[in-house]
Amino acid sequence: MTTGDTGSPRGGSPLDLDPETMRKVGYQVVDRIVQHLTEMDTEPAWDFLTREEGERRLREPVPEKGTPLEELIPVLYRDVLAYAGRIGHPRFFAFVPSAVTFAGVMGDFIAAAHNPFVGTWLGGSGPSMLELVVMDWIRDMLGLPPGSGGLLTSGGSAATVMAMVVARQATGVATEDAIIYTSDQTHVCVPRAAWIAGFPKPAVRTLPTGDRYRLDPDHLARTVESDRKSGKHPFMVVANAGATNTGDVDPLPELGELAARESLWFHVDAAYGGFARITKRGRKALAGMETADSWVLDPHKWLFQGYECGSLLVKNPDLLRETFQIFPEYMQDVRLGEEQPNFGDRGIQLTRTSRAFKIWLSLKNLGLDAFRKAVDRSLDLALLAEQRIRNDPGFELLSPARLGVVCFRIAADGVPEGDLESRNREVLTRLNQSGYAFLSSTRLQGKFSLRLCILSHRTTEADVHGVLDRLRELGDIG
Repeated sequence: MTTGDTGSPRGGSPLDLDPETMRKVGYQVVDRIVQHLTEMDTEPAWDFLTREEGERRLREPVPEKGTPLEELIPVLYRDVLAYAGRIGHPRFFAFVPSAVTFAGVMGDFIAAAHNPFVGTWLGGSGPSMLELVVMDWIRDMLGLPPGSGGLLTSGGSAATVMAMVVARQATGVATEDAIIYTSDQTHVCVPRAAWIAGFPKPAVRTLPTGDRYRLDPDHLARTVESDRKSGKHPFMVVANAGATNTGDVDPLPELGELAARESLWFHVDAAYGGFARITKRGRKALAGMETADSWVLDPHKWLFQGYECGSLLVKNPDLLRETFQIFPEYMQDVRLGEEQPNFGDRGIQLTRTSRAFKIWLSLKNLGLDAFRKAVDRSLDLALLAEQRIRNDPGFELLSPARLGVVCFRIAADGVPEGDLESRNREVLTRLNQSGYAFLSSTRLQGKFSLRLCILSHRTTEADVHGVLDRLRELGDIG
């Protein structure tokens, strides 16, 4: 019996399958997962499904009768998963990729099957305790202040919304007069979070970074002074600990001092680069990060966890509860004291599963040193790419290696800027369509740029040389 109308050993639920079928299909899925993880480099880094083709393959009425699972899994792989970016691929260098660990996959597998509720301690005391442990591990491995705490989130965007609301509530700032200082390299989630938190669009003040792509503390100080004189209320400064565009890090020590001096809430967006602090050079590059009032970090980036897995930490975690805690009558049973916290009181989600299983299993299974070596290798490979680009007259380096990101373009003396952009766009399209590798682009100082972001723990020197060789070939570099 294999379809959804089979009986169950316990009560005959029409939604249960018999144990034999579950084991059979489960083993088939695990075999496919293992094959995917171990043979990914033989697959295209990316493939694309047009809407027209997608309609042809997948559109159908809601099925009234069931189909055996062993027939459906191959369809999912053939018609859905085949058409996606393989973000763990060793030559997937676009946007901010990631590559999962098998232990993390098992953590999500277990969480999906057991469906733990981690909104209240009463509903999930064991999973809640594990999340407390994991959040303390994140704090400690990154050298953040003792006592800091927070929660796991769906990603950096949700965490940033919560950080913005916490800062607003903690300071009591009037949203109509507040000014939030960001840079032209700040992630789009920050202004969006500010608007969601009730700040008018003019409240977000975007400051230029120039050709260093970093906030200038002196310029910021002058802007804060000018805003105060004009009757505005400087409220928050948002700093990058690894900007998405270039990987650059704002001068965190100076910005932290300025924020303290001017009574500004200091928020560090470390979603991309924060976990580089587990390495010696990452700790140096991100010095001053510990001076912030709040941090956003994404384990689904440089801690190699699967989506969705972000996090928010606050220097004073009591502010989370003071901001978000609400107790309606139907929740009266869950008040068990502050020693047994409800994660539903720390953020915007009440119904939430465990994102801690995969992090805990990964760190326990592999150890922090394995992650440290993986991050270090990404940093080394970015430096290798930078050196190769510098030494090749057919390329122009636009931004050097910063936390795994290198920006460059195919160059040609005397070619007009518009023609140069068209040439780079064409080469990028041809490379991506080939499936050999996948890159994305950006724009720096008005110049169209190819952007190489190395985060996969599977990437090798051969992959870096291979993609640059392929770009030379496609760009007809002599």
